[in-house]
Amino acid sequence: MLWTREHRAFAVEAYFGNGRSIVATQRAFRARFIIPPRSSIPGRNSILSWIIAFHESGSIVKRRLGAVRTARTPENVERVRQSFLQSPRRSARKHAAALRLSDRTVRRILHNELQFHPYKLTVVHELTDRDFVARQTACEALLETLHHDAVTFFSDEAHFHLSGCVNKQNIRYWSAENPRELHQIPLHCERVTVWCAISSVGIIGPYFFEENERTVTVNAARYRKMIEEFFLPHLEEMDVGDVWFQQDGATAHTARASMELLREHFPDRLISLRGDLPWPARSPDLTPCDFFLWGYLKSIVYNDRPETLAHLKTNIRNAIAEIPVDMLQRVTQNFRNRLNQCIDNGGRHLIDVIFKSA
Repeated sequence: MLWTREHRAFAVEAYFGNGRSIVATQRAFRARFIIPPRSSIPGRNSILSWIIAFHESGSIVKRRLGAVRTARTPENVERVRQSFLQSPRRSARKHAAALRLSDRTVRRILHNELQFHPYKLTVVHELTDRDFVARQTACEALLETLHHDAVTFFSDEAHFHLSGCVNKQNIRYWSAENPRELHQIPLHCERVTVWCAISSVGIIGPYFFEENERTVTVNAARYRKMIEEFFLPHLEEMDVGDVWFQQDGATAHTARASMELLREHFPDRLISLRGDLPWPARSPDLTPCDFFLWGYLKSIVYNDRPETLAHLKTNIRNAIAEIPVDMLQRVTQNFRNRLNQCIDNGGRHLIDVIFKSA
């Protein structure tokens, strides 16, 4: 029988705890691991070999005699280091081929000896000097005006596609013959357009922009109708008093009809392009909908692979309803931290946030 480390460790401990008696050790072993009578237990020689190994090395595992062969020599570690420093975007497999080392050896050297990690390229909006000034100015104004007890609803919309993309490099068919199977995707992928407003006290939404159960484009008329018939009634039900409302500079948001309605219901408390507090363009790293909500939802709603838009919408509703208030409060605090980091960084990208490791 193959004895595990747990078996061996217990046997050694029981041996010393029972006056170095082999018989008492075997009885304790049978009782500890509930081994039926007449079933095999460690023999005398096995127990003694574990005791000897423990005396010699402090380990219950026998040490192998002779030197262990390894390709992870100091010379190869340095070769791998120099190779990756010279071509950091080259794949580990290609580096291994060029160095005449196995792919496994190269990856072990990277992780264990060099403590290197694979980082992905992050795509962000291009910012200009003008954007730097606008972002820094907006962050300063927001921190100065929005006190910690102020309730702010951050709003935005996003698309959730029903059919995901298929990575053909990760799909293989093992067969004696080529099945010649095709994966067909629609020319125009079905999707829903979701709007939400998130705050430290709760989320209003989701609202789906659709007519006759078909997704429609967000324009000024539809946006104003959503604010009037959906957002404002739900906000009144929450009874949170005076609140701030934030939106980005999308055309539908900043159209005259939309802005008139928002100024009427949020006098001196509108955060927007041409609002009471400016919202900087190209700043998804600052708004909770972009840096938290959409990514969080998309990591959940596709888990059971919804096949209909109705199923997808149900998943979105359920996921939003299950977000706890304490998580929303942490998101709000994260927002304030990002404002401070943006100021400290002169309005540039929040590198410490974008590339923060888990």
